[in-house]
Amino acid sequence: MLSRKQGRANLEIDRKFDVVVVGGGNAALTAAITAAEEDRSKKVLLIERAPREFRGGNSKYTRSIRYVHDHDNYSSGPYNKNEYIADIEKATKGYTTKEILEKVVTESADLPAWMNQHGITLHHAVRGAFHYSQANAFIMGGGKQLVNTYYYDLEKLGVKILYETCVDSFSQDRNGILIKVSRNGSSGEIYASSAVIASGGYEANLEWLREGYGSAIDNSVVRGNRYNDGIPLKKLFELGAEQIGEPNQAHWTAVDGRAPKYDGGFVTRIDLIPLGIVVNKNCKRFYDEGEDLWTKRYVLWGHLVRDQPDQVAYVIIDSKMLGETLMPMYKPYSGNTLGDLAVKLGISPENLIKTVNEFNEHVPESAKYDLMRLDGSSTSGLDPNKSNWSRKIDKPPYYAWPLKPGITFTYLSVKINTKSQIFLKSGGLLENFYAAGELTSGNVYGRGYVGGTGLVIGSVTGITAGKEAMQDA
Repeated sequence: MLSRKQGRANLEIDRKFDVVVVGGGNAALTAAITAAEEDRSKKVLLIERAPREFRGGNSKYTRSIRYVHDHDNYSSGPYNKNEYIADIEKATKGYTTKEILEKVVTESADLPAWMNQHGITLHHAVRGAFHYSQANAFIMGGGKQLVNTYYYDLEKLGVKILYETCVDSFSQDRNGILIKVSRNGSSGEIYASSAVIASGGYEANLEWLREGYGSAIDNSVVRGNRYNDGIPLKKLFELGAEQIGEPNQAHWTAVDGRAPKYDGGFVTRIDLIPLGIVVNKNCKRFYDEGEDLWTKRYVLWGHLVRDQPDQVAYVIIDSKMLGETLMPMYKPYSGNTLGDLAVKLGISPENLIKTVNEFNEHVPESAKYDLMRLDGSSTSGLDPNKSNWSRKIDKPPYYAWPLKPGITFTYLSVKINTKSQIFLKSGGLLENFYAAGELTSGNVYGRGYVGGTGLVIGSVTGITAGKEAMQDA
């Protein structure tokens, strides 16, 4: 409901809340649920940038959590704290904040029970999701079901939700935190005793991305939510929040070259790379396709494809490899000969045949192929070699998927402590402000990524922020 006054229309909204949560994905939802459950007598508001039908941020595209556990009903074996920390430290090459990493990993053990208590059903990894079955549990119905379930919880708890509402600024005065908002040309002001900012990164803000990546971003796609423009993150920086992470580091993934510019989600991701080989538009291999387990290396391939000519590459397999992992949404290009396949891809038949033949000549006859582990089936004498899962590509028909770099979320973040409080670059803390989710991811990931941890970072920081914010209120 709007009331018209001189100039801009004013939003008719409640002006005072105990806790305001900015964002609409998993981190924001877990924060709002926790805050509301901490004290049912207090008022909690959730501000979601997107329309109701597109609510949920990137969380609606997620599918699993990686968590510390003994051998439970969702896994094929135990996964302990030291393994988890070692996996992330290896992927990040040490670019991580140890106390935040320790907190996220330790508290991941509690998440399955918390999620079950809030209506989320988990299950074992499906066939074809190799390298996930020991460390990860999957969400029944995927991220969309998770998001809808949490919103249902918020409605039961009486949390007020504003959709299609943008945050224009944050400030502080004697009345608390002032949040200026707008919707459809109308503006409003909201006061909060404390605020949780969990609005994601700036992966859909192409202008901001160009500052870190240059023109390469023009040939890339945004896997996630088109509403993640990073404006609340930028407003925190304007308030003096300390930055952590770099503008040229993010969660990138190789996606199908036919994927939409925005909101492609998980189904556009290509998980076939460990099976075959990857060539660029000049038919040159440019990296080891079998370097490590896929859950630890798949994000690297988004960076690699981004750095190729025209940001284009192709994954090539043959018919004996088809069906060994979850198949992509888009159908492959196919050919009864490599030359036929190359013509359909618009690349040189002669060069593709040469590259595949050269690869086949260096695959040992004694190779023991096993996708469920590092099998040591390596080529020798190639540059680059393929370290694991090497098999000759020699059984027609041949298949290919075009690859583009897809950005999921950014790592440039606000720096937080273990209570999800935000550090000021001038020293001290940003009073009564908390942060959670993707806009804190740089505290754990300065580089790299390990599959299934995004939801965990969001949940742990979200639950922490919601509890601490309500205690402040």
